[in-house]
Amino acid sequence: MATQSPFFGKRDRDTDSLTSRPAPLVGSGTNLSGTPVNPSSLTAQQGGLNTAAASPAAKEGGSKLTVGPNIKLKGVEITDCDTLVVEGLVEATMDSRLMQIAEQGEFKGSAEIDIAEIRGVFDGSLTVREKLVIHSTGKVTGKIRYGKIVIEEGGQLSGEISFGAKPSLHAAA
Repeated sequence: MATQSPFFGKRDRDTDSLTSRPAPLVGSGTNLSGTPVNPSSLTAQQGGLNTAAASPAAKEGGSKLTVGPNIKLKGVEITDCDTLVVEGLVEATMDSRLMQIAEQGEFKGSAEIDIAEIRGVFDGSLTVREKLVIHSTGKVTGKIRYGKIVIEEGGQLSGEISFGAKPSLHAAA
């Protein structure tokens, strides 16, 4: 008599649990693979960007794009995006309210942002209409314009730097 493997039928049970996923939390987004992501639940060690500056954008329920780790997004123009979270590599042009670059994240290109939080690398033209925050692991190079700036000890800023960014286009909307 043949014996039944202890793993027999296990796959069927596992696929059932995949089809009955819980709904994502309100204010959470999805990464490009469609996996729900809630940055406020991540720890700083996991590359989460849990800050007070991120809270207003998440509460408004605006559009959000998360480029996950090991993802490369090149040669694009990002439009109508309220929040961009970069955990991989983005080479783009964009205009947004909030940009968060995680420690392992890198953005190359041109960006006009209301609030930018940099824990990784930004290289290019950056206009921050309100507040630029460069954390201790952050490195910003290129042509930078800002309204207010905070640089943690260890954060790097180099290039053509000027104070006085133009007012927010989103403030009137």
